[in-house]
Amino acid sequence: MKFPELKIAHMKPKVPIIQGGMGVGISLSGLASAVANAGGIGIISGTGIPIEEMKGHIRKARELTQGIGYIGVNVLYAMTDFAETMKAAMEEKVDFIISGAGISRDMYSWGKEYNVPVISIVSSAKVARMSERLGASAIVVEGFEAGGHLGTDRPLFEILPEVVEAVNIPVIAAGGILNGKDLKRALDMGASGVQMGSRFVASEECDAPLTFKEKYLNSKEGDTTLIKSVVGLEGRAIKNAFTEKISDDKKVKIDKCYTCLKKCTHRFCIYDSLLKSRGGDAEEGLVFSGSRVHEINDILPVKRIIDNIMHEYNGLAVSK
Repeated sequence: MKFPELKIAHMKPKVPIIQGGMGVGISLSGLASAVANAGGIGIISGTGIPIEEMKGHIRKARELTQGIGYIGVNVLYAMTDFAETMKAAMEEKVDFIISGAGISRDMYSWGKEYNVPVISIVSSAKVARMSERLGASAIVVEGFEAGGHLGTDRPLFEILPEVVEAVNIPVIAAGGILNGKDLKRALDMGASGVQMGSRFVASEECDAPLTFKEKYLNSKEGDTTLIKSVVGLEGRAIKNAFTEKISDDKKVKIDKCYTCLKKCTHRFCIYDSLLKSRGGDAEEGLVFSGSRVHEINDILPVKRIIDNIMHEYNGLAVSK
């Protein structure tokens, strides 16, 4: 069976799957290139890493995909180096930029200047319409089930139809997407494709340390929690010693402020907490994940993950 085609600007991946951008250092060239080589669209997270390091990962991903697969960069609007990071990625000729946690009118202008498509992550039809009007090439609509920073308390499949109806550009469904059944449901509701983060963390090629991945595999239902992030949004993470330390608005002493965020409550250092988990400490650092992390039971090669999803989708589509 021919799979549904996802088309965003010049991009026509073999499968309608985009890998979510996950920082700090969770989705770099290793994961992004593996997804691109498997027929999807890979994303390098430009959040929390030096610009030169990001450039190096863009170049490495290009080498690993032999310049054939599609590679983009995720840039968090809340970061102080947002503009510099985005422009640097565009100068490296990435296939696209994707941005969330706020919208900048300038980023669409930069996209036109560098001829690089810009994709917006939104959680409402109102912001989706605004993004399209400003020049977004596609919309990622992210529901409450997602990991990391959240822009809504509404589930994905409640918001998705509203966003599909609101815009005339491709809509990508994100938040709690794990399998072929989720893909089919999203496409049946009008999405052009899906974005997945958590499932790709538990892959052989993911850039996260094994301790981070094992935290996913060992999670049971109810093991995620919502934290009040210092950026002013709620975030979903796996419960551990650190989430307990910051629960109920408790503060954690900041040894060094990196001035990494445009606005920060300084209740704790989110950058330091993400660096700790990236460094292998899955108890004293933040481990962001989606709400369905307990359904992930194995670490597989990226290609097998994608093949399994498309095989399941294909079976459901045939039996319809």
